[in-house]
Amino acid sequence: MATVPIPRRRPLTSLRHDPSAIWHHIDAVLVACLVAVAGLGVLMVYSATRGASPPYDGSYLTRQAFFVVIGLIACAVVAVVDYHKVLDQTPLIYGSTIVLLVAVRLVGSRRSGTQGWFQLGPFQLQPSEFAKLALILGFVYLATQFHGDIDLRRLGALLGLCALPIVLVLLQPDLGTSLVSVAVTFCLLVAAGVRGRYLVLLGVASVLLATLVLTSGVLDDYQKARLTVFANQESESSLEDQRGDAYNLEQSKLAIGSGGVRGTGLFNGPQTRSERVPEQHTDFIFTVVGEELGLIGAGALLSAYAVIVWRIWRTAQLARDDAGSMICLGVLAMFVFQIFQNVGMTMGIMPITGIPLPFLSYGGSSTIMAFIAMGLVLNIHMRRFR
Repeated sequence: MATVPIPRRRPLTSLRHDPSAIWHHIDAVLVACLVAVAGLGVLMVYSATRGASPPYDGSYLTRQAFFVVIGLIACAVVAVVDYHKVLDQTPLIYGSTIVLLVAVRLVGSRRSGTQGWFQLGPFQLQPSEFAKLALILGFVYLATQFHGDIDLRRLGALLGLCALPIVLVLLQPDLGTSLVSVAVTFCLLVAAGVRGRYLVLLGVASVLLATLVLTSGVLDDYQKARLTVFANQESESSLEDQRGDAYNLEQSKLAIGSGGVRGTGLFNGPQTRSERVPEQHTDFIFTVVGEELGLIGAGALLSAYAVIVWRIWRTAQLARDDAGSMICLGVLAMFVFQIFQNVGMTMGIMPITGIPLPFLSYGGSSTIMAFIAMGLVLNIHMRRFR
């Protein structure tokens, strides 16, 4: 009697491993650092806003945790959609951002001398934060059409594209965000292969333009005072004349210095508990880290930022095309400038310009935008072989 062969059971399709799947190439190190820094940010925001005694205020903690969750979801969504498809939608993204910047200048809410927010119930939308990312995408979209051949006419088109959102943000006036956008623009021009002599001329023009802005009536008095305090902080007589303007800087340096090596302990910072540092949960959040976690905690935070910067740079090198590389370099320039400027201003080595510390400072627009930018970097990393 013949034996009927029993067919071998085929493996389930859903259990097969596809080595080309994009999820097999996710940058786990970058994701871990982002989650760690954002988690620390939620904790630091709570420390800066909870108050000195019970009952403690947990409203800022809840909102910042909500912003981080929304940011992580946005990051995942952006990472899934092929970044080339995102670039295809750049005209809509860039155009919508310009419309928002014009609208916020007309009907937006004013805070601390800047008219740059839309009030949406208990939340605020800050278009200038998303304008930084729109600038990057707009530049890359246009530059890739030139295929590395950038003459004066094409250079003018790129500069015009970048200048429009920068000028609209400066008119709010928001000097800090404008400076970030200028730094990103210069980095992208280098990445696009603009000739060296053009870059030198642009550098000279930038210095002249900055001088014009500082001597004109574009900036508010408090913004000029911040720059004056930074320039004269070593002069005791000048600081006495500007004691009110120098208060932020003095309290910031005092908070960081009091932390020492190990810090005063979580929720135990004297400067933080007494709320002596203005805007501590936003622009001056690094003072909470320095005071309560000390040199060790601040060093660990800066090390995590260094790893994030390294992974973005690595992704720019591994990107499959020039568009991916330029997007990464634009995001890299944005984060490096913000981190250096924010940490520097809290220690008195940079002027106070009101720039949030990425993933750490309180704020929905800045937090969500930062996660979307990192979603693009993860997107490019995962598709480097496809």
